[in-house]
Amino acid sequence: MPHFEIHATDVEAAKAFYTGLFGWQFSPMQGGEDLAYHLIEGRGIGMTQGVTGGLMARIGDAPAAGSPVRGGTMTFEVDDCDERYRWALGNGGAEALPPEDYPGIGRCAYVEDGQGNIVGMITPAESN
Repeated sequence: MPHFEIHATDVEAAKAFYTGLFGWQFSPMQGGEDLAYHLIEGRGIGMTQGVTGGLMARIGDAPAAGSPVRGGTMTFEVDDCDERYRWALGNGGAEALPPEDYPGIGRCAYVEDGQGNIVGMITPAESN
């Protein structure tokens, strides 16, 4: 099963950011206490879903804001890309790439999450 991890300098701030942005829920993983490891449950994410995810304490320093991407960029489907983008900017996120339409794909945007990660969101194009 595919799995992704988000590394955060401030785990509690990252949990609040992603809970607000995507409605995710977090539960501590048994055995992961030293890394403040939390399993993610959300739309299509979880032990009974198609992909699993975790959020954990970053080991070392976070990349500087605006620096090249270090690691994978995660993109998640949302109902309203523009509304979620505005939410992110008002709740500790920073602009990485503003909302833009991609013909045949959808409307996409990327934000920095305040923890040195870039996360994307997409509202898929309507199929005909």
